[in-house]
Amino acid sequence: GWDSSAFGTMQGSETFLNVFVFFLIFAGIILDKMGVRFTAVLSGAVMFVGAIIKYYAVAESFKGSGLETWFTNNLNYIPIFDELGVSPFYRGMPASAKVAAVGFMIFGCGVEMAGITVSRGIVKWFKGREMALAMGSEMALARLGVATCMIFSPMFANLGGKVDVSRAVAFGVVLLMIALIMFIVYFFMDKKLDSQTGEAEEKDDPFKISDIGRILSSWGFWLVALLCVLYYSAIFPFQKYAVNMLQCNLTFTEPTGFWASETVTIVQYVIMLVVAAGSFASNFSKNKGMKFGLMALAIVSLVVYCYMGYMRGSAASVFAVFPLLAVAITPILGNYVDHKGKAASMLMIGSLLLIVCHLTFAFILPMFKGQAVGGIIVAYVTILVLGASFSLVPAALWPSVPKLVDAKVIGSAYALIFWIQNIGLWLFPLLIGKILDKTNPGVTDPVALNYTWALVMLACLGIAALVIGIILKRVDAKKNLGLELPNITEE
Repeated sequence: GWDSSAFGTMQGSETFLNVFVFFLIFAGIILDKMGVRFTAVLSGAVMFVGAIIKYYAVAESFKGSGLETWFTNNLNYIPIFDELGVSPFYRGMPASAKVAAVGFMIFGCGVEMAGITVSRGIVKWFKGREMALAMGSEMALARLGVATCMIFSPMFANLGGKVDVSRAVAFGVVLLMIALIMFIVYFFMDKKLDSQTGEAEEKDDPFKISDIGRILSSWGFWLVALLCVLYYSAIFPFQKYAVNMLQCNLTFTEPTGFWASETVTIVQYVIMLVVAAGSFASNFSKNKGMKFGLMALAIVSLVVYCYMGYMRGSAASVFAVFPLLAVAITPILGNYVDHKGKAASMLMIGSLLLIVCHLTFAFILPMFKGQAVGGIIVAYVTILVLGASFSLVPAALWPSVPKLVDAKVIGSAYALIFWIQNIGLWLFPLLIGKILDKTNPGVTDPVALNYTWALVMLACLGIAALVIGIILKRVDAKKNLGLELPNITEE
């Protein structure tokens, strides 16, 4: 019952508190002051609470409740924020979307806090060693979460033949509960490591306002931050709309028999894990026969996975292929940056691939509307290449930050970059929703939308990121920032 504007506004709300209440800056201060372990557990708890609120917003029990009435009648005008045009609510926005937005705001605080904490934790463990490989591997495995959601959410939403979106959100809540437990386990493991090495947990000097000045005075920092916001704004907001975009451009046949069953979802997910495990493990195999055997297994499994996605007639399972190539090549790219360098050059290549993919979705994929096989091939290839492009960022960008700022303010530096990034993650889901409404007047069928201009906007972000990447490489050459140098330092 939500239109594109309500959906886009709710999706953009994830980063609202981080951007406009500066929570991410406070998260960086907490991280620098309290250390990685405390902040990790806190971020997990905040995410869990936000997800529970979002679940209640779309649950049946919310409908007809007093809370629904209150949210319908209130939060239709937020002073100052409405004047600035950045309010996370608007008059006429469904009450369920408002409450979901509140939950998403809280979740967003936790998820971005977790992001800077994980990055800081990896720097603590791997600085001077295989840091890019560690960050790339962590991000590659994390991308499986995207695929897991894409594959299982429709299954849970359609259980028993009755559509209920809240079941898919409940699935996310359960995963976050497990994640919180894992953060707690990490707390004790990290503490044990410090006791074994005889070191106290790494904490920084007390935060001072001058720290922000030290970070912001770096040209390299600003270029990396701008590259980050442009690149991620062309990826994460797109992920929120990608399934619907594919529904609007691909021609599916109605699945029957085994292909329409819930069993096929589980089988396809197992095959996806084989693809991910085989391709990921091949990076670390010393035996050539084993290495190529794992790669061959991953390739065959990927073909089987893609065939199953086509037979299922599910846009969600088609887009779930997005992280699989990233899982395979991110460790390779990270290992290359560790030993050979060239981080700035890789960021430029990633931007080029991003531009090509969004323009393909905008102009080439619609040409195959009505051609089931041709359209699905174009979609799969483009999604895989987009995933490969995405893998260039964690492998090259995040390990570059410690080269640009003092070690004592790394937590604050990551927080500032994430804050700048969050401005884009707040703005562009909202803009995509508004562009869809403006360019599809009178269209009420959600699978009949024209995504051309929304995708062109995302391609323009890629062009801007490419320009910033070129400037960054030139600045690196002039000021010797070390972005093109390997991460592993010789003893």
